Amino acid sequence: MTLLVDTSVWSLALRRDVVVATKEVVALREAIEGSDAVVTTGLVLQELLQGFNGPNDRQAIIDRFGALPLIQPDRQDHVAAAEVRNACRRSGVQIGTIDALLIQLCGRYDLTLLSADKDFLNASRLVPFKLWASK
Repeated sequence: MTLLVDTSVWSLALRRDVVVATKEVVALREAIEGSDAVVTTGLVLQELLQGFNGPNDRQAIIDRFGALPLIQPDRQDHVAAAEVRNACRRSGVQIGTIDALLIQLCGRYDLTLLSADKDFLNASRLVPFKLWASK
């Protein structure tokens, strides 16, 4: 399985003030230490860098993410992500622009999305993509 890990999970996993052991963080750690692949996209990296303060935190994130394959959305991904967001909105489910793009990338690259954000659960009922679920 190849995981695309949402910012919500990375934020929990990289916190220094408290040890977080949610099922999603445990799954991320197991994937990194085990045989599952983990990929990212520039938007997740950007969101993380926007949420952490200090040059040491910034450089640590950049260093850690340097080891992960980076998936780059193209023009068609953005067009398809707009349709994902519109399909959700028509059914009364609000998701963000970045969330819609992550869903699109999961579909395009056959990735499983690992997230602690419940908006993805609502979207998964309307748009086909693989959403990680605890066993």
